[in-house]
Amino acid sequence: MASRDRGDEAFPEEVLTDAAAAFGLLASTARLHIMWALAHGASDVSGLAARVGGALPAVSQHLAKLKLGGLVRAQREGRRVVYLIDDPDVATMVCWFMEQRASRAHTGTARGRARAPGA
Repeated sequence: MASRDRGDEAFPEEVLTDAAAAFGLLASTARLHIMWALAHGASDVSGLAARVGGALPAVSQHLAKLKLGGLVRAQREGRRVVYLIDDPDVATMVCWFMEQRASRAHTGTARGRARAPGA
């Protein structure tokens, strides 16, 4: 059965908890940007900081959270530690969603835009 057809099924609590945790990690603009960048190629922390325009210590802390959450992993390459996506499904979702948002912003059809609570 396709995932679209599951609207009448209940998911086990552990699946919902896992999904909520992943979405929670992606609720930070910095971590979302890092995931987007890593979806387009592995990088060490300094290269990643340059790619996303973040301070090295902040990017390092975000990577630690993403790693603990199972979304990225670290791999030693000589003297460098390189970060890669560890959950390709999340990378696919992030890329698709960001491309949809960018397309809407480009065409001026940003209806249904998500807003932070209380905004």
